[in-house]
Amino acid sequence: MTKASSLIDVLKRELKARRITYQELASKIGISESSIKRMFASKNLSLQRLDQILDAAQINLHDLTSRSYEESLIDELTYEQEEELISDPKKFIVAVSAMNYLSLHQIIEIYAMSETEVIAYLVRLDHLGIIELMPNNRIKLLLSRTFRWIPNGPIQNFHRRESFADYLDSNFDGKNDMMQFVSVMLSKQSSAIFLTRLMQLARDISDQHRLDANLPFEEKFRMSFMLSARPWIPNYFQALVRPEYIRNYYARKERNKRV
Repeated sequence: MTKASSLIDVLKRELKARRITYQELASKIGISESSIKRMFASKNLSLQRLDQILDAAQINLHDLTSRSYEESLIDELTYEQEEELISDPKKFIVAVSAMNYLSLHQIIEIYAMSETEVIAYLVRLDHLGIIELMPNNRIKLLLSRTFRWIPNGPIQNFHRRESFADYLDSNFDGKNDMMQFVSVMLSKQSSAIFLTRLMQLARDISDQHRLDANLPFEEKFRMSFMLSARPWIPNYFQALVRPEYIRNYYARKERNKRV
């Protein structure tokens, strides 16, 4: 899909979200409804006509292009792509470095890899659509701010095996550390609200990550955030739960499903 075609698709969705019909739009810019339909169907809009439509619908071009660009970015890799990354430690390091906005020079400076090696990995990441390798080997990241590893996929399972215990093996008492484990009982509605807030926090962290990419490398340091939530009872609690309580609990769940 071309960038222009993608932009028109986003414009159509924005008009629909604002409940602006083709008939209303045609009336505002002084052409027939059939002409509007034809332009959107063929995805053939002149810049002058695009300006007229944006003015009539009170849509900002910058917002539209930003949304179109964001929608073209990757939210999630395929299972095979994750397997490929994790199968080669050096490739995975280069991929994560690119995701952290490190330059070619910085990757070589930090890790024991040659320039030729790193460039070869960057070319492969370009083929995978994770980055775009620009002139002079500049790296343009193509991941959306909502990007995540596949749940229970190769990389998440790798982190579960290799990283989580290491990550949690800390007192979390440093100036830039925090650990607060909260276990509560909430309604489904309240749980949904807090899950939405967690997702927004993840987006905020990603947005700040992008903004700070412009700062000098020396002014930044690595931070890792683990955001998670699920219905859960520790094993040592479960061992003491009465069998009849468990039977009644699942019986209630079945009754609620049928209601």
